[in-house]
Amino acid sequence: MKSLWWHIKLLRPLNLLTGAFAIVVSAGIMNSLYEIQTLLITICVVVFYNAAANAYNDVKDYKTDVVNQPKRPLVTGHVEINTAMSMAIIFFGIGSVFAFGLPIIARIIAIGVSMPIMIIYSKSLKGTPLLGNATVAFILGLAFIFAGAAFNRMGPMVIPALLAFGLTFVRELVKDMADIEGDTKAGLNTFPVKFGMHKSGYVAIAAAFIIGLGSLVPFFKGYYGLPYLIILVLGVEIPLAMIVFSFLKSPEIEQAKRFSGVLKFSTIAGLMAFFIDNYVS
Repeated sequence: MKSLWWHIKLLRPLNLLTGAFAIVVSAGIMNSLYEIQTLLITICVVVFYNAAANAYNDVKDYKTDVVNQPKRPLVTGHVEINTAMSMAIIFFGIGSVFAFGLPIIARIIAIGVSMPIMIIYSKSLKGTPLLGNATVAFILGLAFIFAGAAFNRMGPMVIPALLAFGLTFVRELVKDMADIEGDTKAGLNTFPVKFGMHKSGYVAIAAAFIIGLGSLVPFFKGYYGLPYLIILVLGVEIPLAMIVFSFLKSPEIEQAKRFSGVLKFSTIAGLMAFFIDNYVS
């Protein structure tokens, strides 16, 4: 039983639940919660792809996780590397089978775009300055476009996808700042490793500032109402402002670790802003 838990932990169940929740909220934004079959299939694709990507990522990140994430299942030896690799292959396959139950555009996005990029990222792009961060942000933003394609309503998901991209980009850069010690030892060429904490802090500040302003545009353009603005300010604007002011003083590893977790919450809060505004306004 204990062994089973470590294998489940490898897949990061909380992240999988968050992905499933994001699809449910996306369906709500599109007023498509009644399309149960499509909803369940879309959730399955996202959950299995994320599970596969998490397992594969841990295989490729083994050396850096020894320093940055010493409690991960592969590092502790509770899960074999070959087992994790097999799980990644199997789950990518299951997710792809479910994808065939969706419209053609959704299939292309899942099998032809998302899955290859997930694999390429973990294999080659993870340590590439800013490009690796942008790739993860693109994958997450694409998940919302995929949800729109699954329900044949891509239009309403464009702005949520852009917000998810921006917040994820900042979070990934901040995560790299938090992981600078392990990444340096593993020889990864992330932006903080190559250019240092201070320059990374300036880039994070600039990105947070742009995203903070950009996320307000839909409200002032009249696309969303007051509920959107209130949730956005509380869940997105304030955390981004905290990053700006903290990093202006002096970006530190412990700061980066705290803000990395805060920004994961901000992405969910941003999504809820769209959802609640859709039903209240």
